Amino acid sequence: MTVPVVTRFAPSPTGLLHTGHAFSALFTYESARRSEGPFILRIEDLDFTRCRPEFETAIEEDLGWLGITWELPVRRQSDHLSDFAAAADSLQQQGLLYPCFCTRKDIQQEINAAGGAPHGPDGPVYPGTCKHLSPAERDDRIAAGQSFALRLNLEKAIRITGSDLPWRDLAKGWQTARPEIFGDIVLIRKDIGSSYHLAVVHDDALQGVTRVTRGMDLFSATHIQRVLQSLLVLPTPEYHHHQLICDNNGKRLAKRDNAESLRSIRDRGITAQELRAKLFADMPYK
Repeated sequence: MTVPVVTRFAPSPTGLLHTGHAFSALFTYESARRSEGPFILRIEDLDFTRCRPEFETAIEEDLGWLGITWELPVRRQSDHLSDFAAAADSLQQQGLLYPCFCTRKDIQQEINAAGGAPHGPDGPVYPGTCKHLSPAERDDRIAAGQSFALRLNLEKAIRITGSDLPWRDLAKGWQTARPEIFGDIVLIRKDIGSSYHLAVVHDDALQGVTRVTRGMDLFSATHIQRVLQSLLVLPTPEYHHHQLICDNNGKRLAKRDNAESLRSIRDRGITAQELRAKLFADMPYK
């Protein structure tokens, strides 16, 4: 008997979808259809400076053009900031978060003074500058109105979760989380209120996602998300990180590089069926 798979496509409305998004959406949709499970569309719009309502509308138009249908209502993360605050408060109660007053410039200066820092998936690993502030100094700086983010004390977190945190990827098999590659990540941001990692872990559990299907570029994110699942006592779904669509130079398609949008492809007279056939001929379902 086939067990229905609950999976999701979770774009950020910061621009128009391109063929890389189309492949990911179709790949995810097929995962759901093969098991007769639901396909969830989630709008991850926590980047308030770049997300736009018109891009959200375009996402739904493009997915409809591709022949994809989804469960209603659509969850928009910006409508649920209190949920992420509650999750962060749970970590705070465990003594796992600390305020970080550092700017990017401060961090870079600290790294330069130390002669460098390990490099993680998101760039240089935070050197832990504010982790060593005394409680009194933290209180004084907060009382003075200094802006701060909240970081995860990873060392304390691993003492709680243990170092053996497995997760299964359908493309790469069983993995053991290596959160140290991220270091003390920011979980509550000054400008947004929640990080991607905290929000996605919370919402996947809330929406009953049993398989996280996404591009290989997010494979490393699972290492830190697995830790958050354990700390927040949330279920761990299985994962399927698929291959990425690349341009003629072998570079991953990205909005910031002005990859051709689905809207432009549609305007050129290419049908959804033609695009789908090309995508899955070049990148088979795996």
